[in-house]
Amino acid sequence: MIAVDGLAKRFAPPARGLREILARKATPAGVLAVENVSFTAADGRITGLLGPNGAGKTTTLRMLAGLIAPDAGRMAVDGIDVASRPREALARMGVLSDARGLYPRLTARENIVYYGALQGLGREQAEARAGVLAEMLGFKPLLDRRTEGFSQGERMKIALARALVHDPAHIVLDEPTNGLDVTATRSLRESLRYLRTAEGGGKCIVFSTHIMQEVERLCDRVVVVSGGRSVASGTVDELLAQTGQSDFEEAFVRLAFEATARRQSQGADSA
Repeated sequence: MIAVDGLAKRFAPPARGLREILARKATPAGVLAVENVSFTAADGRITGLLGPNGAGKTTTLRMLAGLIAPDAGRMAVDGIDVASRPREALARMGVLSDARGLYPRLTARENIVYYGALQGLGREQAEARAGVLAEMLGFKPLLDRRTEGFSQGERMKIALARALVHDPAHIVLDEPTNGLDVTATRSLRESLRYLRTAEGGGKCIVFSTHIMQEVERLCDRVVVVSGGRSVASGTVDELLAQTGQSDFEEAFVRLAFEATARRQSQGADSA
């Protein structure tokens, strides 16, 4: 299980001189990317972070993956605190960021085996995992081709296999369907559905998106993120009932944008 509680992060713009650096020490400045995000993601379930662009989804997942440090809040993976025991926590996660980052001069197999070595696998074990993942994700014909020139869908499959090479219990995906065509998107959905089953390892899967259809078709639980905050959570049916809507897009608009508008109005009144 992944648990996130009260996560917050502010990014300061680059300082232009000593005077500005000194001024910032007295008065914090910058962009508040994440203000208060909390959620839990269970094993054997797909949890979606749904929100508009700029809502704080990517920043939240980057903090969970240990790429940036939060200003406040706590993150735990199977009870292991990400901040105080990062190696243990990260060893239990497979992370697919928005940048696929394959090495173009290496074959698909070499990309996967290399990341297996980084995760502490021996060469034979990593080679075996590459074969298993190629079968599961449907890219066996690509295994011994250089990744240079791969399509977006092919790159996604190799990047996902690379994230799964050490068979992590938890999978974290940042907008995984970006740039994919219909066929590649359907293939990814099928892979994620399989991975959450007992046969696929009963993985805990967390992914961010701004696409309603992805959430409706994939997610067991949805966390709505808006303005750097988690503003609602539940199943699709629960969120529809909460808003009194029959269309999930309408429910999302009410939950996300109306909550942000209320906060802004309250802030203006208090000022």
